[in-house]
Amino acid sequence: YRKVCRCANALKALGIRKGDRVAIYLPKIPEQTVAMLACARIGAIHTVVYSGFSAPALLTRIEDCQPRMIITADVGYDRGKVVPLKPVVDEAVAHSPCIEKVVVVRRQKPGVTLSSPKEIDWDDWLKVENSFCAPEVMDAEDPLYFLYTSGTTGKPKGVQHVHGGYMVGTYLTTKLVFDLKDEDVYFCVADPGWVTGHSYIVYGPLLNGATILMAEGKPDYPTPGRWWDLIERYGVTIFYTTPTAIRLLMKYGEEWPKKSDLSSLRILGSVGEPINPEAWLWFHRVTGGKLPIMDTWWQTETGAILVTPLPCTKLKPGSAARPFLGIEADVVDRAGKPLPPNTGGFAVIKKPWPSMMRTIYKDPDRYKVYWNTIPDCYTAGDVCRKDEDGYFFFMGRADDVIKVAGNRIGTAEVESALVSHPAVAEAAVIGKPHKTAGESIKAFLILKQGFNESPELIQQMKDHVKHELGKIAVPQEIEIVSS
Repeated sequence: YRKVCRCANALKALGIRKGDRVAIYLPKIPEQTVAMLACARIGAIHTVVYSGFSAPALLTRIEDCQPRMIITADVGYDRGKVVPLKPVVDEAVAHSPCIEKVVVVRRQKPGVTLSSPKEIDWDDWLKVENSFCAPEVMDAEDPLYFLYTSGTTGKPKGVQHVHGGYMVGTYLTTKLVFDLKDEDVYFCVADPGWVTGHSYIVYGPLLNGATILMAEGKPDYPTPGRWWDLIERYGVTIFYTTPTAIRLLMKYGEEWPKKSDLSSLRILGSVGEPINPEAWLWFHRVTGGKLPIMDTWWQTETGAILVTPLPCTKLKPGSAARPFLGIEADVVDRAGKPLPPNTGGFAVIKKPWPSMMRTIYKDPDRYKVYWNTIPDCYTAGDVCRKDEDGYFFFMGRADDVIKVAGNRIGTAEVESALVSHPAVAEAAVIGKPHKTAGESIKAFLILKQGFNESPELIQQMKDHVKHELGKIAVPQEIEIVSS
């Protein structure tokens, strides 16, 4: 709390005021949460960019929302390696005249050299500030944050959430879905660069006064027992993870969870993509065979969980159960007609809910598509079926969005990155089933005259996508075709 207030006062000292935008490009460290909450406290609008995105991807988001400053770090750490972050920001800021200040969390010693007065050290920035900052008086519909998510066109869309309804949705779903109590230690493995980290690391749990655990890095480094060890070490009681992570840990076998005392756990959760029954059953078994798994369905646009079991609900492996309190969801055909049990159709929400996004920033026509695709409904873009008990089984996307390890990647984004390579005439991208990640990216390319297929050229194209979008968007397969 004191650090959030110091950060809020430091923002104000730089002239940041209600309605100003602040970009946050940080790894999963406490400063990331502090910066988000400090912005919210003074009414500034934060836009968190996942630290795995490249400089061009960061620049795209900066150009759209025009933040006055950016908060970053010198490096992140992943699988024992140092991941430079400030050079990415330097490249983006060089083309961003709107950025007035760059605040840097210096994690390495000696610290990276900063260019004064534009670049400021995080610790120096905060240490002179008062530890109390009165919160700004806000209207319930004032913007809280923009979060950019992939869509069916090349440009990421800036989903806008507001203070009032978003807080209601995240507070209530965290409290009821996870049966949250004062004594709980809550561990969500998401990154606040994505919406799950916003809603179920930062806002929902902290609105409930929860003790949260954050962990930078991967679940299988330095050993596949890392998360299980953290659960034992910190007495974690609620563990919210992803199907991709569960499938990754499955590969290493059941001996790793058996090495740790998991008796503190009482509630499990899954998020990001449909969980296959095999992964559900494995997760249930290795954690003791008695714990309820909250298989939750929701989206960046919904802000909070919409379809989910509760801890008292009868569970079915692979099902997100029924709509949350007050949510009217259904499975319909393209005309909006409800479908009979066990018939695949489109997931829709029939009435507004508190935490729903209010618009797409600078693109209201794109926002209307959600409500106009199927008459009088919010169309989620997911394919789904309901069984005879009204339980929802989500089956994947109905549009050109690929979910890689639970992260949304627009095919148009990857195609645009590929055709910007000098050797590529045309590109088409699809999602392929992947045993661990759910889906992987495959690209089909037509080369320009004068270029011939080679392993070196394929690698160049993968490196090009990595530079344009980031590692997460690199195709696992590239196939050259003649037409």
